Amino acid sequence: MSLSSDKKPTLEVDKQEVDDQLAAENTKQSDLEKSVKPLKSSNKKSQAPSLLNEKQVRLDRQGDDRHGTTLFWSDFKWLVILILSAIAVGAYLGSMLWGIIIALLLYHVWRLYAVQKFYNWTSKSLTLPPPVLSGSLTFIANQLYDSKKQEQMTHQKMMGLIKKIRSSLLALQDAVILLDKEDTLEWWNQAAETLLDLRSEDQGRSILDLINVPEFQDYYINAVSPNEGLRLRSWRNYERYLQCEVTHFGAEKLLIIYDVTRLQHLEQMRKDFVGNVSHELRTPLTVLMGYIETFSDQPDLDPKWKRGFNLMTQQTERMNRIINDLLLLSRLENEEAIRSERVDMPKLLTSIFDDTQIYNKDYGHLIDLHIDSQLDVYGSFVYLNSALLNLVTNAIKYTPKGGEIRIAWQEVKNGCLFSVQDNGIGIASEHLERLTERFYRVDSGRSRSTGGTGLGLAIVKHVLYQHDAKLNIESEENKGSTFSVFFPAHRIYKAGDDKSDDKLECNDVGIKTDLKQIAAE
Repeated sequence: MSLSSDKKPTLEVDKQEVDDQLAAENTKQSDLEKSVKPLKSSNKKSQAPSLLNEKQVRLDRQGDDRHGTTLFWSDFKWLVILILSAIAVGAYLGSMLWGIIIALLLYHVWRLYAVQKFYNWTSKSLTLPPPVLSGSLTFIANQLYDSKKQEQMTHQKMMGLIKKIRSSLLALQDAVILLDKEDTLEWWNQAAETLLDLRSEDQGRSILDLINVPEFQDYYINAVSPNEGLRLRSWRNYERYLQCEVTHFGAEKLLIIYDVTRLQHLEQMRKDFVGNVSHELRTPLTVLMGYIETFSDQPDLDPKWKRGFNLMTQQTERMNRIINDLLLLSRLENEEAIRSERVDMPKLLTSIFDDTQIYNKDYGHLIDLHIDSQLDVYGSFVYLNSALLNLVTNAIKYTPKGGEIRIAWQEVKNGCLFSVQDNGIGIASEHLERLTERFYRVDSGRSRSTGGTGLGLAIVKHVLYQHDAKLNIESEENKGSTFSVFFPAHRIYKAGDDKSDDKLECNDVGIKTDLKQIAAE
């Protein structure tokens, strides 16, 4: 009995500490219930309390972390209290073993009851406040409850963000279509219904069946992100023009289609204006050049006047070159398709090489021609000669005297490659993307001194576009430049090709042209 009397003060202190902790937990639980009770009454259909703000959740979680260890020690203290009580009762009854067994059974029954309450709470809904438990179960229940609140808060934020995105897409005037990995329609906005005449039964339908246009199907199948998109006439209203852009995200795709009819009309007006003005200026300029030449040839012309007429001759010739380039550019822009013929590329490049030798006399460059393939190209001999000759003459003009220029024609994967490489002055990287814009000059003074009009590369770009070819420019200042032209496989003529010399396919519009008729014309 002396043992129990010695331990009694310690047990009373421990019990008091546990009671204080349980009272604090009950107070915290009641405060939480009070805080969510008004919210419950405002929405009787929902049993779950509204979520607290993030700051409150963080504070609660920090409090649980601080008390987690204490709660586990609380379980241990209760077990110690029961064991000591059992020893005391057993000593009093004369059977200490049975006292310990009875105490342990009571402890386990009490714990099983708490576990059952915990299980009932978790099986219903973790959004409800946890029941009154004790020890470690209280800590676990609070952690689960806070985690569920945080998950709900995140879910509500994500749902709000999705609703905003959905509302934004619905408000767009451009057609937005979401496609799954099978290329079938999953979702679209109101503008898509108006622009493409979509109906609810079109959901699950393949986009390739819906837009049965060869140009679009070829673009859609081969499109990679990012891409420049495709402009085509509307298949429902021939007077309208549409711009289509496909974006990949994962296995799904996002198709955006917007009406560019007004922009197309403005571009056409600009093209017509440039073409008409250039044509109208050609006649008076020809008359002016004739009179200037006549006066310049007078033998008794005063020297100071002769210098003035020479300057006028240079400027009128430059203006004439600009007008000719503008007319050619206008014709290329308005010409929807070119007549394709088999172009003997080795012969064409040899001719260009011979022509540039005359132009190269003033520069003294070493020009090498490397023809590593005998493959030919389907296209326009005149247009290709103009574009490729322009690239070579540019390399000659913008390479300091005594430089080296390499012209190459070779077969590569999926096509053939024409390239012009020099060791000239090079081009800064910030200018590369704009080089093919009309009248764009890296150095306007240098371009005028070499006789450039600022339209050469713009013409090259349009000629290559007509031949489904791509221009790539690599350059580094003071080291040189490389202009490469890639011709795809369907533009390359090979031995045993299905297309005969008498009848060639025009890939631009998918029609066939009789070359005998072209030769006759």
